Amino acid sequence: MTDFEIRAKERLPDYVWSYYSATAGAASDAEGIADWSGIRLRPYVLRDVSSIDTATSVLGTPVRTPILIAPMAQQAAAHPDGEAAMARAAAAEGGLLGVSTNAAVPFASVAAEGAPWWFQVYVARDRRLTELLVKRAVEHGAVALLLTVDMATLFRGTVNPRNWVEVPGKARLGNLTAEELAAAEPDGKFTDRTVGFEIIEWLHKLSDLPIVVKGVLRGDDALRCVDAGAAGILVSTHGGRRLGSSISSAKALREVVAEVGARAEIYVDSGLRSGEHVAAALAMGARAVFLGRPHLWALAAAGTEGVRTVLSGLTAELALVMKQLGVSRLDQLTENLLAEP
Repeated sequence: MTDFEIRAKERLPDYVWSYYSATAGAASDAEGIADWSGIRLRPYVLRDVSSIDTATSVLGTPVRTPILIAPMAQQAAAHPDGEAAMARAAAAEGGLLGVSTNAAVPFASVAAEGAPWWFQVYVARDRRLTELLVKRAVEHGAVALLLTVDMATLFRGTVNPRNWVEVPGKARLGNLTAEELAAAEPDGKFTDRTVGFEIIEWLHKLSDLPIVVKGVLRGDDALRCVDAGAAGILVSTHGGRRLGSSISSAKALREVVAEVGARAEIYVDSGLRSGEHVAAALAMGARAVFLGRPHLWALAAAGTEGVRTVLSGLTAELALVMKQLGVSRLDQLTENLLAEP
């Protein structure tokens, strides 16, 4: 465990810790981390690495680091400021964050911190709720939608937040009013399991924002998403919460990149924990990476400053790895640096 993870476990109620750390299979998250650690790199020598630049852009938004903050639910249980504290850290470090459908903090509070943000969308069974949330996200400055497609159902047990007792800190759908939720169809606030690829165009027309599809692990699915209008693909196992026996994002990334090519930007999350992992992902063709639990542990342990420590520390670690690899810019992280799989 990291120091922040240990401190978070000490501070959080057991049911919150269980929800944050739960996976769909006992080894799924650990195997995902191990797969990133198993990638071997082939460094250059005699290259000028006197200056290292970790800046890039994601869908046209400039960022100083390719390490972004993944959308995560129930952040108010980790810190009273929740997503606003995360946004404060992202703004300070020149990053970007995803904000969950199940965010407890108002979009206005997130936007006030000044960091660019993407709104993560679960399509509700009552489509009117999704329309309200998307329009409010656009109104408050979201620059892309992160359509999550890998959680049509939840595993039983601690992964399911509906198993929490009703206590302070439990909050979902905080950007809808009680009246709007009460007026929804029965079970209408839960994820719609009937949606298909057409939802990408529907969301784009609704928001006029680029759509990134999160939760793709296959090249053929990624290509169909791009054909349907997606501007980006996020290769993800939902932090090991989707299916314990699924392929890891580390093993899925190359296939998605090969299938999509330059038609869309590719991102990846799940199991990345070090600068070496980030460098490997970028060398495989990812534009940027999202990290979830490391930022969440830091938020619970030390608030905004903890998240800043994780972001700045991993970015500095990435810069060090780039020096060791003999590259000075992110676009120099290419397949040539990867050993054969």
